[in-house]
Amino acid sequence: MILAAGRGERMRPLTDTLPKPLLRVGGKALIEYHLQNLARAGFRDIVINHAHLGQMIEAALGNGERFGLRIHYSPEPVALETAGGIAQALPIIRAGFGKGRRPFLAVNADIYCSMDFSILLPVLHRLRDHPDSALAHLVLVDNPAHHPNGDFSLEAGRVAVTGKEMLTFSGIGIYQPQLFQDIVPGTVAKLAPLLKEAMAGEKVSGQRYAGSWVDVGTPERLRLLDIDLMRPVS
Repeated sequence: MILAAGRGERMRPLTDTLPKPLLRVGGKALIEYHLQNLARAGFRDIVINHAHLGQMIEAALGNGERFGLRIHYSPEPVALETAGGIAQALPIIRAGFGKGRRPFLAVNADIYCSMDFSILLPVLHRLRDHPDSALAHLVLVDNPAHHPNGDFSLEAGRVAVTGKEMLTFSGIGIYQPQLFQDIVPGTVAKLAPLLKEAMAGEKVSGQRYAGSWVDVGTPERLRLLDIDLMRPVS
């Protein structure tokens, strides 16, 4: 699932007429990098939720055939936040898998990341085969300058609310459907409270990613990323 329903308030006025996932860097829309990387890693069925100017996303990406994917859309009349959006999309995710309780990968549309998503396939298989081992698996990155205090700690493969070294949640995670079982579809719900409750029960695993990653949260970060991606490779 690609989470693409955010309004992108900090990106205004760019997002007044274009949804944030369609903002272009390096000659492509942000979301296209994810689609290409997911297809390269062997994923085929992708669910994209959207709210603000969502029909533009559907018009730009279509059914996903040109990426080698099958794209399914989960429209939201109003943005439901991350957990609410996932809960709303779960029936589509389950239909795509053919089985109702398999873990799935979710990626924020408003990040740029060069991760080879195939490195997460063993984690998906582990959580599928051992569903009681974890409710979520988070990819964490070193703290960027604009978020120096981080979000969570990672020690011995387990993610906690506090710890010796704090890292930043990348916006990339694997989730068990039961993490969202108490959310009524169509309601607004944030992801952080669910994760923190699961962390209290030692039910969140994680890994550190040291590759290229950018939280494209402001026009200036978008501009700098565009310059970086357009730079000739020597």
